[in-house]
Amino acid sequence: MKDVAVIGIGCTVFGEKWSHSFRDLFIEAGALALEDANLSGEQIDSLFVGNMSAGRFIEQEHIGALIADYAGLATEHTPSTRVEAACASGGLAFRQGVTAVASGMADIVVAAGVEKMTDVAPGQTVDTLASAADREWEGFVGATFPGLYAMIATDYMHRYPLTREQLALVAVKNHYNGARNPIAQFQQEISIDTVISSSLVADPLRLFDCSPITDGAAAVILAPLEIARKYTDTPVKVLASAQASDTIALHDRRDISTLDATVAASQRAFHQARLSHKNIDLVEVHDCFTIAEICAIEDLGFCTKGEAGKLTEEGVTALNGDLPVNTSGGLKACGHPVGATGIKQIYEIVQQLRGEAGKRQVDAQIGMTHNVGGTGATVVVHILGRS
Repeated sequence: MKDVAVIGIGCTVFGEKWSHSFRDLFIEAGALALEDANLSGEQIDSLFVGNMSAGRFIEQEHIGALIADYAGLATEHTPSTRVEAACASGGLAFRQGVTAVASGMADIVVAAGVEKMTDVAPGQTVDTLASAADREWEGFVGATFPGLYAMIATDYMHRYPLTREQLALVAVKNHYNGARNPIAQFQQEISIDTVISSSLVADPLRLFDCSPITDGAAAVILAPLEIARKYTDTPVKVLASAQASDTIALHDRRDISTLDATVAASQRAFHQARLSHKNIDLVEVHDCFTIAEICAIEDLGFCTKGEAGKLTEEGVTALNGDLPVNTSGGLKACGHPVGATGIKQIYEIVQQLRGEAGKRQVDAQIGMTHNVGGTGATVVVHILGRS
């Protein structure tokens, strides 16, 4: 198996992109990544594109072919594959790209993600997102993702020492980081009181505990490490790529406050990279809700169960902390265009490892990403390091 490196990155600004179409978004992200890697389109061997539900959001299927066509690669007959794993679609697209390069089946591969979520009414968006849960046992009885994660939060707060203020601090921290990220949907700092006094969505989760509806796209370009320096002076090596699954319905889980797929995927990633937790300098976790970040920090193994709230309160996960978490602003502040989120996480880690993160730059040699589909039925974890 070949060592794999990221040689180019590109990302649109995230937000409610009323003047941008689905096609505009992925073309912009792809062009930025090609420019960053000093590549032309005809040099691409393959594309893997994460997308959750273009069929429902923009009434368009056959996304792989659409992207190859409008990226100008149809005449090159470049293979293009759509990858779907709910909100983990982007992370899984990256994993497929890594596998293609590592296996030797391709040299230059684009791994991308895109979602246009604002072209339908909010109710339809919520229903579409609910299809990532078990439709028969959860969706049909009215369970939405805020409701499901509220169940996780309620169970967690009953069993472990997490205060309402500590939970709010996750959002405060991520908005602080997002305010320093030029691609973030929300670039404003907020206070604990802003979170706690915001509208109740599903007890105990309030509006500012929840990630937003977002349009956006991100793309990265992969190549064998042995040729990466032909294209960039700052290749970033993929040290590990791991995936795990769990039951799709929350009620079938061993423990709803622990995402066992996160535990399994992270253990596999650390084993593959031959690293320990002390080697990780920063991590982008899947904070679709504030409770999700709390669980992720623990399930990835950075602390024991029940300690993440205290670590957040003590500033350990802040930009200047010992383990910066979600330097991009996370899903909470940077935004969550579901198919693109996993690629945006890679984009952020690569920027940090290159020293290109501007006002949110941290001292980092090795970073981790954690991308979740649904309530944890699919989890993808990657570890990247400076080459």
